[in-house]
Amino acid sequence: MNYILRIIAILLLACSVVLGSPEPDVHSVASIARNVDNRYNHITTLQAEFTELYRGAGMERRESGTLWLKKPGKMRWEYRSPREKLFVSDGKNAWFYLPGDRQVRKAPVRKLDDLRSPLRLLLGKTRLEKELHGLSMASDVIASTPGNVMLRGIPKGMADRASTVLLEITPESQIARIIIEEVDGSVTEYRFDQQQENVEASDQQFRFSPPPGVEMIEDNFGQ
Repeated sequence: MNYILRIIAILLLACSVVLGSPEPDVHSVASIARNVDNRYNHITTLQAEFTELYRGAGMERRESGTLWLKKPGKMRWEYRSPREKLFVSDGKNAWFYLPGDRQVRKAPVRKLDDLRSPLRLLLGKTRLEKELHGLSMASDVIASTPGNVMLRGIPKGMADRASTVLLEITPESQIARIIIEEVDGSVTEYRFDQQQENVEASDQQFRFSPPPGVEMIEDNFGQ
């Protein structure tokens, strides 16, 4: 999987999950999943600060920025550190832009559908227990914040890409962290902070118009 394909796979593998909710019953996985579904199914937009951590192939990478999600299926990832880059999807097309390369890559979202993402749960497109098979408590994994619970499941339709997905759930039924363990042994982790629900977000935010001098390349991100 080349670098661009890995980014797209993880971004989509990481927006099948995140778009009032009672406190989760830590004794019932079904109850926790239902409360998460109820929360995100009643959200139309979401804004959050994110940190992305990657470990694999003898390297580690840490990136951060701001994420916007809007139903149905719209995403905008603005990376600020350590370098600027942008991934945008309007639900039909996806764009990946590296300002330093003076290029933007565009592909139809339908060509990326096989790269299912736990972030789809954030978009409220499906049920947690349906998207993650064998959903169970991950009592062997320590939550980043006391009081949160960890869930583990096998991502639907991703047997060739990801082996396990871990979710950290807050008492308010928010998804605070997503950990994706890939079949090659690499691990990608997303942490979400300062989540703001139902914020103002125009459809234009989820489209991309190349700046002057930027080349548009239409392909399938290396697939």
